[in-house]
Amino acid sequence: MVGLLLAGTAQAQQATPTQPVPATDAVQDDLQAHVQADSSVTTLGEVRALKPEDEPLDLYRFKNPVQPQPNRFSKSWSEPPTPEQVSMSGGYLLMGISYGLMAAAKGLHKLSNGRDQIQSAVARPPPELTEQQQRRADAFCEAGACVEKPR
Repeated sequence: MVGLLLAGTAQAQQATPTQPVPATDAVQDDLQAHVQADSSVTTLGEVRALKPEDEPLDLYRFKNPVQPQPNRFSKSWSEPPTPEQVSMSGGYLLMGISYGLMAAAKGLHKLSNGRDQIQSAVARPPPELTEQQQRRADAFCEAGACVEKPR
């Protein structure tokens, strides 16, 4: 009984070849008129999608005058993911595995005492003039050739 059911299902799923329907004169005339109408249509040139501004300026929007300073909890606190974010990232199980791997990588980085991937920039001090260079600059400015006196 099951075999007959499966055979019937397989036979029903096979596509039967269909013969193309011959086009009548009226259909061909309609197609030619449609092609001629399309040739007179003007098309637009290049269209570029521009990134919208982050947030439009709203002069009447409430702006909170109190700006809390970052505290010790700001660094470790993160908002929990929304259900949409959870479903987009593979579900709770996959998110837990990835959070665990990130924590393990952070611990390994701390144990190996490696440099951070993102490091703050350190500006070098401005170049200092030697005594001889300072005297030459002063003599040059006393002659009236410079706009500002060097420090």
